[in-house]
Amino acid sequence: MHIKKLKILFISDVYFPRVNGVSTSIRTFVNELQSLGHTVKLIAPDYGIVTDDEHWISRIASRSIYFDPEDKLMRYGLGLAQLEKIKQENYDLIHIHTPFVAHYLGLKLAKKLNIPIVETYHTFFEDYLHHYLPLIPKSMAKWLAQKISKRQCNEVNAIVAPSQPMLDVLRDYGVNAEAAVIATGLNAKQFQLADGLSFRRQHSIPENQSLALYVGRVAHEKNIPFLLNMLIELRNKKPDVLLIIAGEGPAEASLKDQAKKLKLIPNIKFIGYMDRDTMLLQCYQAADVFVFASKSETQGLVLLEAMAQGTPVVAISELGTRSILVEGKGALISAEDEVQFAEKVAILMDNVIDRKRVGDAGREYVISQWSAGKKAQDLISFYQKTCSKNSIL
Repeated sequence: MHIKKLKILFISDVYFPRVNGVSTSIRTFVNELQSLGHTVKLIAPDYGIVTDDEHWISRIASRSIYFDPEDKLMRYGLGLAQLEKIKQENYDLIHIHTPFVAHYLGLKLAKKLNIPIVETYHTFFEDYLHHYLPLIPKSMAKWLAQKISKRQCNEVNAIVAPSQPMLDVLRDYGVNAEAAVIATGLNAKQFQLADGLSFRRQHSIPENQSLALYVGRVAHEKNIPFLLNMLIELRNKKPDVLLIIAGEGPAEASLKDQAKKLKLIPNIKFIGYMDRDTMLLQCYQAADVFVFASKSETQGLVLLEAMAQGTPVVAISELGTRSILVEGKGALISAEDEVQFAEKVAILMDNVIDRKRVGDAGREYVISQWSAGKKAQDLISFYQKTCSKNSIL
């Protein structure tokens, strides 16, 4: 049976050089879809920096956001001005990845082009919005996030949720659009074991020093203060322990203040973002344990990345991370309790055999179930189903 090669237009309010899970998910899926012979292009903000992907991206002039300096807001009118050019491409489907300008631009373009529209719900805004709109009471921000999410998800033909728990939340909101659970997988390069010792040497970390690692946005919703409080407990067991925080974001200054107040400066190191295909993989490999306390993840891709390098995880199992974490298969699951969390980290740090057993099991689990190729095939099947239901294919 002949499977039609699709032409897909992605639209997102964020993409590299802005580093986050949405950017990573887009790049991963685009690479896989293009390798399968499908055409994928992206509309994204212009950050004034050229990336390696520009040949399939239309950059839209954007303005800064005063409460979120990392991000840019695309100019809607300039995006809509791309309509005639987009018409000539004969796209089969539009796929939105964020709920801001991209959502409304995608709706308008899809209506003008008479093609179906899919949207991925990447971010749990209910547990996010109040951090960035501090003048709004938390309860009101939560209500607003739920209301907007329900309306936007029901405006499109179909929804992609990165995990079943996230889809369950959307159904509870009253979202009744067609939906599928399709997580972001890992590409082949991320399964290649990196040189962790090289990373330790570059950062002057002794080979035998106990090393915990957090990777991700240094953002308020990531629950990183919990990890610092946990580090106090862990230091009682492992006085020389070092926690590396790899990433950047709006919570960095407050976390550094917290570390200073808790007298954790000798035990913590902020190292910013790293190249995902080289240094970041070495960083995962260098760590004894990957630690993660976020309760707002729609998936938790960094957990998979750590496990792919054979690094065991200690994490809180909430929302999207529940769909990834399996006790003993690369992870020890903890309650949101600093003492219990620190005990589980210490167990892995103290016992090389246990650490290797859990890490090897995690690597095997990720290789067997979380490849990007498999997830891309699932997405194509969902696209074809969506197009078929809307009389496109």
